Amino acid sequence: MYFPFLAEAPEFSAVALDALRQPLESGQLTIARASGSARFPARFQLVLAANPCPCGNAETPGVECTCTPMAKRRYLSRLSGPLLDRVDIQLTVRRITAAQLRLGASGGTASTADARERVLQARARAERRFAQTPWRLNAHVAGTWLRSPEGRPVRGSTEALDRALERGALTMRGYDRVLRIAWTLADLDGIDRPGVDQLGRALMLRRVRS
Repeated sequence: MYFPFLAEAPEFSAVALDALRQPLESGQLTIARASGSARFPARFQLVLAANPCPCGNAETPGVECTCTPMAKRRYLSRLSGPLLDRVDIQLTVRRITAAQLRLGASGGTASTADARERVLQARARAERRFAQTPWRLNAHVAGTWLRSPEGRPVRGSTEALDRALERGALTMRGYDRVLRIAWTLADLDGIDRPGVDQLGRALMLRRVRS
């Protein structure tokens, strides 16, 4: 699997960014020509990074942003809603302060080796779960399975997710993607099925408030 990283993603043309929508959805790339079309495997994990505005200073305490409201909208509008709907995890990373730099990171996984071991164990859980299916990873699972009795989270744990869907904060595609993230969190936590905690964290990782 490839892991393309688009730094300053809004600096790319909207046409180029929206061309990513189809392979992100299907894991395949279709190229059409007058003589016919060809389909290629194109499953990848996309990472996008963007500043809050062209100058990069918006929402930074004590720093003046020189961008006009129109410039901010034009900059961020290149990341269209349909493209962002296909991005599972959406996080805002604040600028690090001098105090944080001196103190260093606290909490979290102790080392890269520890993180790797957790990921390997989570993947092994997913592989065992999908042993009799065409899938191997949570990212590949069909939405119909996620909403079936076999793939449904713990009873009563999807209330916040259902509310987000009903009020339009999530599309049906986004609903399924939150479920996939919740299953991954359950695998990382070493439990058999996602519950309220995993669903809540999955919603937070998508910046959706319940």
